[in-house]
Amino acid sequence: MRGRRGKKLLGVILLLFSPFLLSLSYEDIKEAYHKSYQYESVQDYDNAIKAIMPVYDKFPEAYTPNLRLGWLYYLKGKYANSLYHYEKAMKVSPYSIEAKLGYTLPLLAQGKFAQVEKVCYNILSFAPYNYYANYRLALSLRKQKKLDSAMKVVIKMLAVYPTDVQFLTELALLKMAAGKEKEATSIFRDILILDPENVTAREYLNKGDKDTN
Repeated sequence: MRGRRGKKLLGVILLLFSPFLLSLSYEDIKEAYHKSYQYESVQDYDNAIKAIMPVYDKFPEAYTPNLRLGWLYYLKGKYANSLYHYEKAMKVSPYSIEAKLGYTLPLLAQGKFAQVEKVCYNILSFAPYNYYANYRLALSLRKQKKLDSAMKVVIKMLAVYPTDVQFLTELALLKMAAGKEKEATSIFRDILILDPENVTAREYLNKGDKDTN
């Protein structure tokens, strides 16, 4: 049984690259990814991309190299390139949550919140409590001033993550946007108990202190 399972798993992994895997050796692929990760760790995104390109050149329609390039081009600030590769990854694996979440990153960076909202709702249609989809949905809704809808998302997630700092911060920002400054201040103060160095909470509380002086 273990042998059959191992063969099935190997088959799935190979499909992430291409049906023509034999045209590039396992060691070649392993080394390309290893170099790419090393360059990424020192924020050398140009060489991180170059390191993975031999794999992409062999398998331009494969899931894994496109997912990798989508991430690296996002880090490099080349958002059109990032979207292009994430779209290719999603085409190969239409239900991939990681590819869809990756796709939202360059959209968020460009302030395309309506598109982020659409992608996140798609993810939540089959993964309703996915952490990052809910968080990015709440953020994108707040940015579009859809405060009631954003609040529903935040309350839903705080029911299962009651002390989560990111969702508590979103809650405070929503309260602030709705003009409920006292409630927002109270939440920001609570956040500093959980996360004493929280930048957003400190900024808002310091601003409030200055306004009262």
